[in-house]
Amino acid sequence: MTLANILYAAMFLFCLGLYGTLTRRNVIGILLSVEVMANSVNIVLVSFSRYTQNILGQALAVFVMSLTVAEVVVGLALVILLYRTMRHTDIDEASRLRH
Repeated sequence: MTLANILYAAMFLFCLGLYGTLTRRNVIGILLSVEVMANSVNIVLVSFSRYTQNILGQALAVFVMSLTVAEVVVGLALVILLYRTMRHTDIDEASRLRH
């Protein structure tokens, strides 16, 4: 595979995640879409690291994965609290909690 093919695949995944983030109404679906976007960034980092023969991109990808895990933990904790409070995870209904 060439670098361009890998970058096109990563771009497709990022656009798919962005579309999912903007169109989903469920908080869990939004979190999954953000994960897809983060994974596409990891694909780009690793592919550039392989292309330039530099290990820095792979180290950055591991760092991004650890940040993503922390984001998932906080996000799922918020989803659990939202479900306990409202008995659903609809993002539009959750905005009513501010008032």
